[in-house]
Amino acid sequence: MAAGTAPWSIEKPTAVLVLADGTVIEGKGAGATGERVAEVVFNTALTGYQEILTDPSYAGQIVTFTFPHIGNIGANDDDVEDLAPAARHGAVGAIFKADITAPSNYRSGGGLDEWLQKRGVVAICGLDTRALTALIRERGAQNAVIAHDPSGNFDLAALKAKAAAWSGLLDLDLAKDVSSGQSSVWSETPWVWNEGHGALGEPAMHVVAIDYGVKRNILRLMAGLGAKVTVVPATTDAQAILAMQPDGVFLSNGPGDPAATGRYAVPVIKDLIAADLPVFGICLGHQMLALAVGAKTEKMHQGHHGANHPVKDHTTGKVEIVSMNHGFAVDSKSLPQGVEETHVSLFDGSNCGIALTGKPVFSVQHHPEASPGPQDSHYLFRRFVNLIRERKGEPALAE
Repeated sequence: MAAGTAPWSIEKPTAVLVLADGTVIEGKGAGATGERVAEVVFNTALTGYQEILTDPSYAGQIVTFTFPHIGNIGANDDDVEDLAPAARHGAVGAIFKADITAPSNYRSGGGLDEWLQKRGVVAICGLDTRALTALIRERGAQNAVIAHDPSGNFDLAALKAKAAAWSGLLDLDLAKDVSSGQSSVWSETPWVWNEGHGALGEPAMHVVAIDYGVKRNILRLMAGLGAKVTVVPATTDAQAILAMQPDGVFLSNGPGDPAATGRYAVPVIKDLIAADLPVFGICLGHQMLALAVGAKTEKMHQGHHGANHPVKDHTTGKVEIVSMNHGFAVDSKSLPQGVEETHVSLFDGSNCGIALTGKPVFSVQHHPEASPGPQDSHYLFRRFVNLIRERKGEPALAE
């Protein structure tokens, strides 16, 4: 597609998406007004738009929804995934094929458009999301500016310059922006149909979760297995974590370039491995664990974003359908001796999991907590808990 105005433009646009190459895509504005510069990716999930937009791993990104009809479930407080929603951690923009539909669900607490406004998420409707997705597949994730002005007044030259000038996510540490500002204890357990969330009773173990942009459902699943979870900021040092006397340590998901966050996180992770504690990492936590043992990470062409990704677990031989949200990946060719590749993507063969030989340390690239997505990978939380139970001399839970 040549630079300029895209062929699916509409009359009197109230929102525009301006790509770094100068392409201008016009549409109808929704959500917050103003402009955001970020990376444009696409997500193939059919449901869970609210959980997707509040996933801190999407910080610095604009999400294109390939499913055309968004909004009919409305929005509610239970489907928010970032730990501090008042801070508006998550995607900064959203792209929809059709106009936002009115809510029609018993759990709805209001409309999606109003919720986007409160979150500060700039949205654009009326785009040919299939064409945009094809563009991203061909050219890779795109740096862009998304802008919404109800009057339709846009300085396109300035927006093009801003999009072209943005350096992108390479070497960008976003974990410190979305991480908790102070330590806290998590005790909420998973949601149950028509009952809501529960609360942890007497804990059976203590897990410290390093918050690089953690999702709530990760913490809920650990609490549901009997873990008192202490959430600590991304920059917490190993000495402070070990002083809490945890039974295990969790390395959370998060946004940005793992190599950038790794400058302060990798030395901490190395010390935790040396302490011989059970360690479990997800997404960004997986990538930084790999960096800590000497592997490398790389920027992906378009990334993996969706709830229908097939992954094979080499430890069981089983294939599971998982949720993914990452634009960087571990280079499997760089894995050193003593590190086993446990999971791979069946879409492209990219690395999706590692384990350290002879140590209770492992991680996965995908999101086993789902929210949204299938629950095939929930067993990984039991696998982590079983490493803790084994060290305590307690019987293992069935995976």
